[in-house]
Amino acid sequence: MAKGLIPSTVGGTSKKKGSKEFTGRQKAAIFLVTIGSEISAEIFKFLREDEIETLTFEIARLETIDAEQKDAILQEFQELMMANQFISTGGIDYARELLEKSLGSQKAIDIINRLTSSLQVRPFDFIRRTDPAHLLNFIQQEHPQTIALILAYLEPNKASFILQNMPQEIQSDVARRIATMDRTSPEVLREVERVLEKKLSSLSSEDYTAAGGVESIVEILNLVDRASEKQIIEALEDEDPELAEEIKKRMFVFEDIVMLDDKAIQKVMREVDSQELAKALKSVDSEVQDKIFKNMSKRAASMLKEDMEYMGPVRLEDVEEAQQKIVSIIRHLEDTGEIVVARAGEDELVV
Repeated sequence: MAKGLIPSTVGGTSKKKGSKEFTGRQKAAIFLVTIGSEISAEIFKFLREDEIETLTFEIARLETIDAEQKDAILQEFQELMMANQFISTGGIDYARELLEKSLGSQKAIDIINRLTSSLQVRPFDFIRRTDPAHLLNFIQQEHPQTIALILAYLEPNKASFILQNMPQEIQSDVARRIATMDRTSPEVLREVERVLEKKLSSLSSEDYTAAGGVESIVEILNLVDRASEKQIIEALEDEDPELAEEIKKRMFVFEDIVMLDDKAIQKVMREVDSQELAKALKSVDSEVQDKIFKNMSKRAASMLKEDMEYMGPVRLEDVEEAQQKIVSIIRHLEDTGEIVVARAGEDELVV
């Protein structure tokens, strides 16, 4: 349950049959009294102090509420929560469709309008459930700035799929535009959505919406395949060396394994298949290989060297795939806090 959920969702005023008109705060207070003190206490843990104060005041002022009024408020809350869940699952259009089937068109419109008046609806919400392969075909003829805007609002895994499957000549251009993107006006967002022949039900705020930036493109590049990652970075190094350097500082590539301390490398090695490691080391320089060999027993290092020798020539695609698998393991261990990866340009923290 999100902070501020009760005051924001059980909002407005309504008049139910046989009941007086209640404010949003009064309905929230009635709701909390109805569900009991134990559950209400759990809800209070997610609210701010001023919200708790307001609700406590409203609860203290409550007069006698009959069963019909309580049922009406509980029903209203259930409908709003159901609509909220539908929106989270599939977006505004999906929520409206389901609500119309269960509650009728007018009731569905009323509920959606009340929710979207205070709900932050992310631009391009309508494409969240679209297959990325279809979306790729749909947007790849658009201007690179338009593509960059759309990818900046997509989930990183979908954005990475689209970016790596776009023509190479525009990949770096789109990546650069995402990285240097700052804020986009609601008017521009609406126009792009209109061109894509879709519209959001509403934009909750006229404030400029932030998206993109270096962190955004780093998150996307961390998920694309190794070949696309290298091609984009190399192109950016030619077009904008400073930006390329900033992006590389925040990324981890296979060669950066030399930045790991010995204990971290040993932990990574326990998770890596020996054949994959042999392939991954085929195209790297001696510094990377020595760092790995140093953190293995003499016998294990010798066996690894033999595997690399007997393996013979390996396709670059297979080498890069093996490296990407190991990088994924490193990133997973970092995410779970099992190892620490020092990024280039970061000061080492000693505790």
